[in-house]
Amino acid sequence: MTTPPSRPGADLEVIDLTRVFGAPAGSPSDAPVRAVDRVSFTAPSGLLTGFVGGNGAGKTTTMRMIMGVLAITGGDVRFDGRPVTQDDRRAFGYMPEERGLYPKQPVLDQLVYLARLRGIAAPAARAEVLDHLERLGLAGRAKDHVEKLSLGNQQRVQIIAALMGSPRALILDEPFSGLDPAAVESMVELLREHTARGVPVLFSSHQLDLVERLCERLVILKQGQVVASGAPAELQRAGAVRHRLVVGADAGWVRGVQGVHAIDVDGPEALVELSDDDAAQLLLTTALERGPVHEFTPVRPTLAQIYREVTA
Repeated sequence: MTTPPSRPGADLEVIDLTRVFGAPAGSPSDAPVRAVDRVSFTAPSGLLTGFVGGNGAGKTTTMRMIMGVLAITGGDVRFDGRPVTQDDRRAFGYMPEERGLYPKQPVLDQLVYLARLRGIAAPAARAEVLDHLERLGLAGRAKDHVEKLSLGNQQRVQIIAALMGSPRALILDEPFSGLDPAAVESMVELLREHTARGVPVLFSSHQLDLVERLCERLVILKQGQVVASGAPAELQRAGAVRHRLVVGADAGWVRGVQGVHAIDVDGPEALVELSDDDAAQLLLTTALERGPVHEFTPVRPTLAQIYREVTA
């Protein structure tokens, strides 16, 4: 039976994905290394999903298994509700951690060649490449050899290679690394065009502020396991709620209030965690007895704070 073609508008699902490597050479133990351990998440159609974790957390290994570059020890990858096929993967845009460019080829010729490999006719490939070069600020470098470009501009060329031919999913390993702010904004605009037509986008990044600004979904890995996932707002609501107190004088006294844990005190400002509502009432009452209260507001944790908490 012929497998129906995949389409934009399909979710990319990772189910109990596992990868085990043999023990490193020279290791005192011969025990295998479980680099990815039953990782499960969904990169929904039409959304940007951020994939974050420290070095060695398993992000790149997971992406390589999704793309079929690395064999899967256990688990499954599904696209459009069924097991992913090689035809599906050929229709994915993939940007690996290591650049896969030919350093001595001109930028335009190389990108047109890569687009032709994806089945795009020569005139259409050239037009699409020129459009992307213009949008990412490389139109004037089209005839330069890749090795003559800065690392940031080589990154832009690698991104363009992944975006050729209306990919049905995008798997991007550190796509924003080395890009200046203008290039980041151009890249984000391009990615939004793909999500607008239903393409799932999964990208890894160490730039947590950027991930927080861009992503509708987030997956956090630690030592090969998912330790948190969901929409950023969901993760923030699930995190510990802190309160900011601003009074008219030094706030050091908050350290002695029952049920109050002072995270930071800086002059009249204090960031605290409260054990319960009674502690909140006691803190506010005590503050009012001491003088004016200028602010007493809940503070939702940032993505960076959530990341530190779940990966500690």
